[in-house]
Amino acid sequence: MSNEPIAVSGGLRTNAEQVEASRNRALFESNPSSWETKLENFPKYVRRQNLTRFLALYEIFKLIQPVKGSIIECGVNHGFGTMSWAKFSAILEPVNLMRRVYGFDTFEGFPGVSEKDRSATSQHVKEGDLAADVHDELTQLVDIYDSTRFIGHVNKVKLVRGDATKTIPTFVEENPHLLVSLLYLDFDLYEPTKVALEHFLPRMPKGAVVAFDELDNPLWPGETLAMLETHAKRPLRIERLDFDPYIGFAILD
Repeated sequence: MSNEPIAVSGGLRTNAEQVEASRNRALFESNPSSWETKLENFPKYVRRQNLTRFLALYEIFKLIQPVKGSIIECGVNHGFGTMSWAKFSAILEPVNLMRRVYGFDTFEGFPGVSEKDRSATSQHVKEGDLAADVHDELTQLVDIYDSTRFIGHVNKVKLVRGDATKTIPTFVEENPHLLVSLLYLDFDLYEPTKVALEHFLPRMPKGAVVAFDELDNPLWPGETLAMLETHAKRPLRIERLDFDPYIGFAILD
């Protein structure tokens, strides 16, 4: 099989990388073991990039462990991040009942796209993109998660559904107690990212982390523009993890 790189949206993938998922799926489906056994052995089947992302989120979580405040995830999509933060907290700090995980998403895709999200390489972006109608599924998964963790009767995960440019200001107004230890920005777009930074940054103490999923990415210029406007008012030292090419983060001082 040729391993020559071919161009795809977002960068280059070799032919081997293009068919990796389908090859893994075929082996997963042909394995006669129970679904539980297969999931327990998930590193066999998931792509290296998926494990990389999981490890990257784990490293970021460790940075905010000693910091007081809740986790805000902006852009839930299928729930990878939301449930990772929740399970990291249940494993590493089981008695930290005050740390909550709030996930903001429309669960219907982008509510709109502004001119600041447009560039020569981002013309493909349109209203409704990246829709993942998983709100009800995640609600049930959170219920299962609560049923087996320590202090599970105290809610830890809350999903906030709707256009974040409207739900975030309302959320902050209704939760005057809120402190934020981690603001994870994965809206991809300018307007909701800007609103999130404006409302949550003032509630982040020294040592808290603000992380961006699409900085310096030509497909998503709006996130970078929102960060730069914030940076002009409050300089951010954007760092990266050695093994992950995407996530940029700043530890607030």
